[in-house]
Amino acid sequence: MGQALDGNGTVDKVLVFYGLKDEALIAKVKKSGVQYQFVDRPALDRVSKTKNHQGIVAFVTDYKYFDIDEVIEDAYRKGEQPIILILDGVEDPHNLGNIIRTAECMGVDGLILPKNRSVSVNDTAMRVSQGASSNLQICKVVNINNEIEKLKRRGFWIYAVELGGGEIAKVNLRGPIAFILGGEGAGVHQLTRKLADGIVSIKMRGKINSLNVGSACAMALYEANRQRDAAGSA
Repeated sequence: MGQALDGNGTVDKVLVFYGLKDEALIAKVKKSGVQYQFVDRPALDRVSKTKNHQGIVAFVTDYKYFDIDEVIEDAYRKGEQPIILILDGVEDPHNLGNIIRTAECMGVDGLILPKNRSVSVNDTAMRVSQGASSNLQICKVVNINNEIEKLKRRGFWIYAVELGGGEIAKVNLRGPIAFILGGEGAGVHQLTRKLADGIVSIKMRGKINSLNVGSACAMALYEANRQRDAAGSA
């Protein structure tokens, strides 16, 4: 179990028997940032195939994550100006699956997830993506702020997609860019937002002034592609 937590971020959730005496392992689970829940032994028995769970069960997916440097190099080899998505704390696997599907359809080169306090590419996300997860390079990193700094050094412009920014249609999105999309509740975290080169917002016309993260993602990517197509035909 400890080795799984130290691995490449494939542990999606951990169930722990509330009577477990292994304090070191419990502390490791809490520190890992992986979602966990204390349950009774019958609950563990129901989800354990062997029933030999020793008081703890991890839900693990076999998705193989990519390295962001490889993603960027692949894009440039294809002669493209890369588009990267950075998800800051998205926790709903259905939202992740929808974002993956949208990203693949819109030609996104890579998607970055934080290792901690974020949904993983689990069975639900892969199912909702309807196969798109097999065609999109997804990276899982320890610290997304460090990755943002790395992208900026490589010439990327970083934009947080949130309310209160400049209208996205008026921002030049033709070069190498990365969009930061916040989680379902907290949005983009303050420290991450400060690292962005700007905040871009989608113009609203209705009485409800916010969008689901998946819808905001789709509209931001559409605008980026619209600008690039217009530049190509000019």
